[in-house]
Amino acid sequence: MSRVGKMPVAVPQGVDVAITADQITVKGSNGTLVRTLHPLVALKNDAGMISFTPVNGSAQADALSGTFRALVANMVGGVSKGFEKKLNLVGVGFRAQAQGQKLNLQIGYSHPVVKEMPAGIKVVTPTQTEIVITGPDRQVVGQLAAEVRAFRPPEPYKGKGIRYAGERVVLKETKKK
Repeated sequence: MSRVGKMPVAVPQGVDVAITADQITVKGSNGTLVRTLHPLVALKNDAGMISFTPVNGSAQADALSGTFRALVANMVGGVSKGFEKKLNLVGVGFRAQAQGQKLNLQIGYSHPVVKEMPAGIKVVTPTQTEIVITGPDRQVVGQLAAEVRAFRPPEPYKGKGIRYAGERVVLKETKKK
């Protein structure tokens, strides 16, 4: 059996978990997340501990038990604490501004780039060159951060562009005469 799938998920105070035949719903202070269950994985809630068992002995059921354990652990962590991704803008004149559910970017194009944020996701710009994306769903937060970074990824010669906080960009050496 999967090592990850063997570990139960602890449900903290203030988080409600509802398991039906085909889906799991997790409610907390940061929102509500719903995920459809796979028929090869059985879930059981025992006094605040959610355990996952494969329905049969197949390798696919074993792998899916570990996958669903990780997904449900992310759901529980997201509705209780939330997830965040930080991005930095590097370049002369590069600016970001959050206006409600929109993110306006001035990143060296002749026009501003506007990115709409989905419901439940919050975007904040503490400074003009920092972007913080927060939300309860880890997958959505990471995907949005990747989409924002894709507007202007760091280029390899000067390092200008949008990068994750803490990301190291290896610069290439320029051509010599």
